Amino acid sequence: MRLNYLILCIGLLLANFACQDNIPVPKPKAQIRLEYPKGELSSLETDNFKFKYNQFARPRLNSENAYTLDYPEMKGAIFLSYKKINSNLEKLIIDAKRLSYEHAVKADNIVEQPYVNPDKKVYGALFEVQGNAASQSQFFVTDSTKHFLTGSVYFYTKPNYDSILPAAAYLQNDIRGIIETLQWK
Repeated sequence: MRLNYLILCIGLLLANFACQDNIPVPKPKAQIRLEYPKGELSSLETDNFKFKYNQFARPRLNSENAYTLDYPEMKGAIFLSYKKINSNLEKLIIDAKRLSYEHAVKADNIVEQPYVNPDKKVYGALFEVQGNAASQSQFFVTDSTKHFLTGSVYFYTKPNYDSILPAAAYLQNDIRGIIETLQWK
């Protein structure tokens, strides 16, 4: 009987030490939280259109109808290309969609979001490319008679969707702003 009592006391004593929180526990790896400030809007005006863009972007004219909005802090850019419509609207739309869906090989999903603003005569679509594709967003807009503008987001790094997701979402929001403030001339 005494032996059982002794074993019980030793067991309770060991259980008391085992339940204390003094045991070191490994911490999970931390993730960097990337937050980008909401920028003021500036205007970009060309002979064919104008729109408002984020002031954190550095606009650059690449050629007569090609522009880049560079985001140096994110190591990314929005590339824009303008074309006049010459009875080739259907071909331009097909080419813009084909360019977006070429990323399907690496993409997990492509979400197409149509855009229609009859007051400003701006019609088009935004393609959100999810996954490790080269471009995270593509879009095209047109007035369906004279003007056609395409754009895409690229980063100056190997695509890793999880790492660039905050920057891709930020630039995608800027694309929405470009589309919503676009005015044809």
